[in-house]
Amino acid sequence: MPHDFLDRYVTLDSLIHRLDPRTKLITTFAFLLAVSLTPFEHALAFALYGGLILAVIFLSRLPLLFVIKRSLVIVPFVLLIAVFNLFFKGDEVMGGFDLGGWHISIFREGFEIFLSIMVKAFLSILGLIVLSATTPLPDLLIGLERLGLPRVMVMILSFMYRYLFVLVEEVGRLRQARDSRNFGGGRRHQLRSIGNMIGTLFIRSYERAERVYAAMLARGFEGRVKASSRLRLRPADVHFGAIFSSAVIAIALYPY
Repeated sequence: MPHDFLDRYVTLDSLIHRLDPRTKLITTFAFLLAVSLTPFEHALAFALYGGLILAVIFLSRLPLLFVIKRSLVIVPFVLLIAVFNLFFKGDEVMGGFDLGGWHISIFREGFEIFLSIMVKAFLSILGLIVLSATTPLPDLLIGLERLGLPRVMVMILSFMYRYLFVLVEEVGRLRQARDSRNFGGGRRHQLRSIGNMIGTLFIRSYERAERVYAAMLARGFEGRVKASSRLRLRPADVHFGAIFSSAVIAIALYPY
């Protein structure tokens, strides 16, 4: 099965792609922190944040349609959480509707919280998409380890990425085997078949993990990720980090 939906554009040649992973991690964290801490009343600040992240997308040469499509995968989950804020009690009612004999009101305070969550989440998602789409995950993990992330967490992320596709293919084989046996019947039978598939997948995953661990020990595994490439900060990293961080700080601290 094709796996390029995660690493489709990491091999592009652009200023953002050539940056050290640590530079991209620090600047992305600064951007996320500034977006989350800026009061929503400062509408101009969020417009400037949006312009800043669009400039980075332009420099990275990532297709804008690709970035938007990938963000739309995550936005519905944020929407599902944020929508409940519309119905929080407040002083000013914007409107309402009837549902099954109940009158549900939408309050202005809840609407403002809803907009704040959606705008901040969307900008944060764009920043993370640029980070993940311009940095190979092995380099990103090495950068996280160099920045002080516990080694065990780096290993967990590494194994999750490496064997995610193996589990997806295993699920595909289980589904094919289920369908070849005339999967049908009532809802109870279907739920039972799905439950059996989940149990089988868990057992196979556990057994595979044991075999992989034994093979790693036999090959001298020492509990850390070994990379073939070395990270090196260059003048471009210093210049980009200084300019981007200064822009973020200026937007966040400007007296609107």
